[in-house]
Amino acid sequence: MLSGILFAILLVAFVSYAKPPIPTPRETPVVGDMDHFFLESMYGLKENDESLSRVVSSPEFRELIQKHDLKLLGGPMLGCVTDHSARIWVRTTEAASVQVVMDGKASEVVTTSPQMDFTALLDLEGLQSATDYTYDVLVDGQSVFRDQKPTFQTYPSKDEKSTFSVAFGGGARYNPPKEKIWDVIAGRSPEAILLLGDNVYIDQPKSRTKQRVHYYRRQLRPEFRRLTASTSVYAVYDDHDLGVDDSSGGPGRFKPTWKFESWKVFRENWNNPAYGGGDELPGCWFDFSIGDVDFFMLDNRYYRSFEDGTMLGPEQKEWLLAKLKASDATFKVLASGTLWTEHADKAGRDSWWGVKEERNEIFDFIETENIGGVILLSADRHRTDVYKIERPNSYDLFEFETSKMTNDHTHPTKKEAVFSYNEGNFFGMLKFDLEKTDPEMTFECITMEDQKVYELTLKRSQLQAAE
Repeated sequence: MLSGILFAILLVAFVSYAKPPIPTPRETPVVGDMDHFFLESMYGLKENDESLSRVVSSPEFRELIQKHDLKLLGGPMLGCVTDHSARIWVRTTEAASVQVVMDGKASEVVTTSPQMDFTALLDLEGLQSATDYTYDVLVDGQSVFRDQKPTFQTYPSKDEKSTFSVAFGGGARYNPPKEKIWDVIAGRSPEAILLLGDNVYIDQPKSRTKQRVHYYRRQLRPEFRRLTASTSVYAVYDDHDLGVDDSSGGPGRFKPTWKFESWKVFRENWNNPAYGGGDELPGCWFDFSIGDVDFFMLDNRYYRSFEDGTMLGPEQKEWLLAKLKASDATFKVLASGTLWTEHADKAGRDSWWGVKEERNEIFDFIETENIGGVILLSADRHRTDVYKIERPNSYDLFEFETSKMTNDHTHPTKKEAVFSYNEGNFFGMLKFDLEKTDPEMTFECITMEDQKVYELTLKRSQLQAAE
């Protein structure tokens, strides 16, 4: 039974526009204690910009840290992997020196501080391609993992003929009974996971305090930590992470102020290779490569303005078109937080169909520049869809959407889709086979029970306009 204080906190959340947090059962090892502590000590605060420094010295917090022998409150989270490097993100329980050590290599020592909410980014260089590395995290010189150290694999180089898989999805509200999905994903051994928005469900754009509490809760889950310790994570936000339902940021870089402040909290809590143009041009778009596949992660919220006919804003659109034109990768994956298809829900009021001219400009650019191998990803709607977007003068574009990783709420299936599924919870997998003469990408829909319910294979030759 919830304590009176916690019940009051959740009642306040309920009468506002945010869904109330789902508390972790108290008896859950480690997370039960920590989750209730954060909900009771921080979530109900009136101050809008509190962080871990608010509680880090409190006797109750220090007692819990000692009780559970916690050296990290979040992470390690693997990211920014290449064929020769990697980066590890961590959050400590107080100001501390941290370092990653492995196989005769070590990162620099970094000291965490309140300025970045006790997080650190630790870079590893000089690695070999397609190679397994086992590592440990040292906090003030003490091992975090002792005899159960995590392992990750560097990416294949561009010229290596490789096979690998990438998981993706959205709709991942913190939901204790369904957090097991992270172990299911890890069991499939993807090279990376793309989190395409609504990754924690916050809906509190004016309270950085509440935003941070949502991240602390997810980052403490052992299932999530096991996945992110060994699988490279790439994350963009959608409406429920950055703002509220169906929100648009507008054309300003720093106004309205809530979006810039939300962006700063988002950046504290992920391990992406870039965040738009950084402090001078905030946002969350970036690209990365795995072998001979290029991925373009798009920000559909920060500069969205249907009045101005844009989803991306001018700078991001210019970046995307230039990157696409320069790419000679076998496959190019364009990952969006919202649907690309003309059959999107709400008649396009919260999708690319609401800015169809900009969408078609991108599609026309792919056509006129003869850019082959393009695959579209999206999230937002609480189901899995496959769409075939016909392009009479070029090759048809296929879109794969999934966004019900842990959510309880479901959206109806779509008759216009090639495939549409909404039973239970699920995620998407892209399996690349670049060893074949005609390389292939296979999409799979995998349930939380680890069952494959659908697959579709596309050959590279299908994704190229006729000469």
